[in-house]
Amino acid sequence: MAEQKPDNTALEEAIAVFREDKERDSYVKVMEILEKSIVIVPTMPLENIPEEVTEQLREGKVVAFPKETKVLPCLLKKETGEQALPIFTSVAQIPPEKMSPSVVAMPFMSCVAMYMANQDKVAEIVVNPFSELMILTRSILEVADKRRKAATEIKTVQLTREQFQNFAHNRVALYLLPKYLFTNGLQGLEEFQREEGALMMRFYEQVYPKETGCGFRAEDFSLMILNLTDNIQLTRLDMPDAVNKKGMCYRVYAAFKRDMEEVSYYALEYTKDGKFIAKVTKDGKHEIVEPAPDNGAEIEAIMNLL
Repeated sequence: MAEQKPDNTALEEAIAVFREDKERDSYVKVMEILEKSIVIVPTMPLENIPEEVTEQLREGKVVAFPKETKVLPCLLKKETGEQALPIFTSVAQIPPEKMSPSVVAMPFMSCVAMYMANQDKVAEIVVNPFSELMILTRSILEVADKRRKAATEIKTVQLTREQFQNFAHNRVALYLLPKYLFTNGLQGLEEFQREEGALMMRFYEQVYPKETGCGFRAEDFSLMILNLTDNIQLTRLDMPDAVNKKGMCYRVYAAFKRDMEEVSYYALEYTKDGKFIAKVTKDGKHEIVEPAPDNGAEIEAIMNLL
């Protein structure tokens, strides 16, 4: 299904400003917007594309098509004999008599990658060559390509065993367990109450490599069920003693409101600023709510939040 046409109004305004004063700051502004933009690229006919999709492409709409589809851009020949890759901020920037067999909407950074792979054939990229012409030279495109690679580079962080254990524990306590309870509702909560630490161990197995154990046992977890009112049931889970340290979730409360069949999830966390109550919502958002009281007053604090 086609999406809306790219809206490059801000880009066109920035280009107009640059053409007016030609200052470096206005050029930088154009590049900042351009690097995040979807642009229109004239191409040779695309093979094995339905007619209705072809029409959507000619209108400059963003259309999904198979990865194996070959996209061959149309090039412009300069007076020097060199070739340039033309891109446009919209289909309206292409005169009818200059319209190519097809146009494709693609990220500008994909155009940069295409240029970098074909520097022997293409000297530069030109934006809106038939109206508000702006030339992107090789030096400019090389800088853009470095920024493209930096944005997509996968950075590897080496964690110590303790750091990984801390990460894995919070992943279970603040993501996997609440997600399971929100997804499965009362049935999931009852399974949690029935299996206790055994269920937690299954979550840890999802995070740890098969050959590496988490170091916890099912019996390290302590669960308590409290029917506080006719409507509210509170399930408290105490984590192993080893995680009662800064940066870690050391206790959780899963509340169930019977009238609404609704689960609420609260985590007690030991942060660098002290112990706090945090709430995890159904959509996965995590928010620090308030300082955690002494153990004996926790339940009252949770009830007040409910």
